[in-house]
Amino acid sequence: MTANTQAPASAPRAWIGAIALCAILAIAGAYFAPWLHYLFKPLTTLLIVAMVWRHGGDAEPGYRRAILIGLLLSTCGDVFLMLPGDWFVFGLGSFLCAHLAYLAGLCGRARLFAVMWPLLAYAALAAGVLAIVWPHLPGALRVPVIVYVAVLATMAAQAAVVWRRWPVPATALAALGGAFFVASDATLAIDRFAAPFGAASLAVLATYWIAQTLIGLSVRGLASRVRE
Repeated sequence: MTANTQAPASAPRAWIGAIALCAILAIAGAYFAPWLHYLFKPLTTLLIVAMVWRHGGDAEPGYRRAILIGLLLSTCGDVFLMLPGDWFVFGLGSFLCAHLAYLAGLCGRARLFAVMWPLLAYAALAAGVLAIVWPHLPGALRVPVIVYVAVLATMAAQAAVVWRRWPVPATALAALGGAFFVASDATLAIDRFAAPFGAASLAVLATYWIAQTLIGLSVRGLASRVRE
């Protein structure tokens, strides 16, 4: 089938600027002022939600809805991961559900695994990260982490599949967003379980919000639902 593949209109620069400013404040707060982190970490993701809600267009309501659900679930994950105490499993579960929402939206744009090389590439990358962190993972977390990594890799691979089948700016944004999400979570896992390092918060959060912003922007640009 064919689809209108016009380039996505640019989101208002004010939204991108506000998201970037909030992200900078959240990252700074992670190092210097916890109250800034607590305030601006969820606010940054909620600004992406607002951008998608306000400027996401209405050409693909199912895809837009899936992205909004994923972003809201991600906000829950943001909160769980910054709360005092050990809320890691709850954060992991929230992001797992977010990736499932993104995956559902992406499967509305192209058949699951219509192209195999992205799956193989992300599977190899996921296996490499697991090999690094596996000896350091608590036994109770091994199964949840395996499930999470599998779903994340599948989501990122499917985003690349959609881009490969429909190579337009909107799908390229989602594919880049998936790649940045994998980079963010791989960095988080290595820092948390294997080799902590001082710049981890900067690396994890910067790549995370780049990922979410790119995925949010991917709702624009396809004038009709595409699926093989």
